[in-house]
Amino acid sequence: MFLHESQLFRLTWLAAAASTTLLAGCSGAGPSAADERRVFRYNQPEALTSLDPAFARNQANSWAVAQLYNGLLELDTTLLPAPALARRYQISPDGRTYTFVLRRGVRFQDSEAFAGGRGREVVASDFVYSFRRLFDAKTASPGGWIFRGKVLEDKAGAISDTCFVAANDSTLRIHLKAPFIPFLGILTMPYAYVVPHEAVEKYGKDFREHPVGTGPFQFKVWDEGNVLLYHRNPSYWRHDANGRVLPYLDAVAISFIADRKTEFLTFLQGKLDFLSGIREGSRDLILNPDGSVRADFQGRFQLQKAPYLNTEYLGIQLDSAGLSGEQARQGRALRDVRVRQALNYALNKPELLSYVLNHVGRPGLSGFVPAALPSFSVAKVPGYTFQQQRARELLRAAGYGPGRPLQLRLSTVAERKAVAEYLQKNWADVGVQVQIDINQSAAQQDLVDNGRTAFFSKSWLGDYPDAENYLALFYSPNFSPAGPDKTHYKSAEYDQLYQQAIREQDVARRTALYQQMDRLVVRDCPVIPLYYDEIIRLTQNNIHHLTANPTNQLLLERVRKD
Repeated sequence: MFLHESQLFRLTWLAAAASTTLLAGCSGAGPSAADERRVFRYNQPEALTSLDPAFARNQANSWAVAQLYNGLLELDTTLLPAPALARRYQISPDGRTYTFVLRRGVRFQDSEAFAGGRGREVVASDFVYSFRRLFDAKTASPGGWIFRGKVLEDKAGAISDTCFVAANDSTLRIHLKAPFIPFLGILTMPYAYVVPHEAVEKYGKDFREHPVGTGPFQFKVWDEGNVLLYHRNPSYWRHDANGRVLPYLDAVAISFIADRKTEFLTFLQGKLDFLSGIREGSRDLILNPDGSVRADFQGRFQLQKAPYLNTEYLGIQLDSAGLSGEQARQGRALRDVRVRQALNYALNKPELLSYVLNHVGRPGLSGFVPAALPSFSVAKVPGYTFQQQRARELLRAAGYGPGRPLQLRLSTVAERKAVAEYLQKNWADVGVQVQIDINQSAAQQDLVDNGRTAFFSKSWLGDYPDAENYLALFYSPNFSPAGPDKTHYKSAEYDQLYQQAIREQDVARRTALYQQMDRLVVRDCPVIPLYYDEIIRLTQNNIHHLTANPTNQLLLERVRKD
């Protein structure tokens, strides 16, 4: 349903008026037409809850804080960790000690939190403070997991006082209790951004709306639910190849239009510069079945597609403890690996992508690790192809057939209904009757996390670009609800390979271990990979250097707007 015209007018007017105020503050005068062109406008339909990186648990928060803050490291264009506020780093031969040497002269943005209002230089102890803050009960951050279980712990299992050490103002050391090869990737996450203790202490819980970082933009105003505005940070530490201080943009204006159709209409009117993703209601409007842009929109905007660190899948609960009634009956049937394999063979995944998803994504014909990562290989990790006869044979071997049909219920959410209905038809063709249960997102999450549904749809969006982050879903110490193993898959062989992989420093050998683990996931079939998602981005024709990447980060410091 479209917003009332007056609501849309208010959202547009707020962004325009605030951008004018913002630019006047940057230049000391009212904005020229050229100035106005340097305001980047994007919409955030999901709720934005905090500008504190300690709460960057979703895309809305992560995108917002990424413009304001930096960490020790960042991902380069090949998804490898590269220096950011750390100009170099060293890993000890035993893989347990990471030493970072910081850039000199990087300053926090000006803020009333500092004496005289001028931001001070970032030092190593700021990272010690920022990392420890993730574990502080007063902070109540959901981000402590990035270090928990990895860094040095005391005898009680708590984070050690010596795991983060500022050797001097420019040298930081992090001590792990055991080697963990993906650790550098974890340090690129927004949770690991640096914050100044002065601002946190001054604003307390209100730090969420008084952010102070080192990033390319600095906070101006947040009218919650209407608009969020950033200035260009005139003291940003990074320059381009010609020595010019970044960013090129003068300002960022973020609106909060919740209705997707109104969001798309606003983009078509030129009042937004960028959209991420095409929702189900708009997919057929914009794309042809083959994934190309429909003739109506040719030339009106740029469309980018890129592999995404997201696997869409079906999960099967292998633990009966949380199942009862009909779910317990289903659970017994699904614990037969032949049934799980039959359900997989019955699916025509390429046709799913073509008929339902307009070729956005890649069919799930390999393991769980998505196509965006180096260890992905259909040749070395072959998955399940469409074989109806093989599916019927496996079902008969498991005791199901015309006289005894297999009956299941699939728990899902409204946004995946069209996909579920297509799968339902595939299964019916081999004699499996599947009823679709549509749940609210929160209810679905609760059912899955607590093992109360035997068969469910889910997705896994990678926290960092390493196959370990996906394969950790099948490591038995990670049983949900505390960990990400939603299916409660348990294999001693798999666990041993996982322990070996996270300590293996040779890239080729680690990749081979990842592929061996993924083959076990295919064999035992605790999940059915449906497709490896792709990022879709729409940008106005006057936007340059805004490139899609598999992590779907929004990086604006090098973006230009004509």
